[in-house]
Amino acid sequence: MRHLILLFALLATAARADDVKPFNPADYPSEVQKALRYANEECDSQGGGQVVFALDTVRRIDLTGDGRDDYIVDFRDTKCGDRETTYCGTGGCVLDILVTLPDGSVRPVFDGYVRSYQIKAKPMKRGAARTMRFDLHGSFCGGFGAQACLKEKTISAAPFEFRKP
Repeated sequence: MRHLILLFALLATAARADDVKPFNPADYPSEVQKALRYANEECDSQGGGQVVFALDTVRRIDLTGDGRDDYIVDFRDTKCGDRETTYCGTGGCVLDILVTLPDGSVRPVFDGYVRSYQIKAKPMKRGAARTMRFDLHGSFCGGFGAQACLKEKTISAAPFEFRKP
């Protein structure tokens, strides 16, 4: 009986693996595709190679609270040929945030290096924007590379950047 259960579990896992759709930039709006083209341009500038995107390179999530999909483009696991660090450095990895406006167009609001990010819990107030916590290079908090530097930002349609003191 255990062997039968194991067989069904393996078949179910294999079926789910077959359902995984490969990453396709064409599945996203033109502004998101433009952000993804950066990967190809950067790879070419460093000697070329095939760009391979992770399945979770683009994340769809309503960040502004307006019910529309916004986009987080995270190059952390994107590879340029044999290189694994083309899009990352001591300050983290390239991260783009794009929001969808009421007219349906998509606007980039952030483009920078972050070590990691966290989307805070959804606000209780209906329609409220989400807050993100960014782990940045220590110099953004007046320190140096390895020092902790956490900044929070509520995401809206207004572009933002983090500045060094």
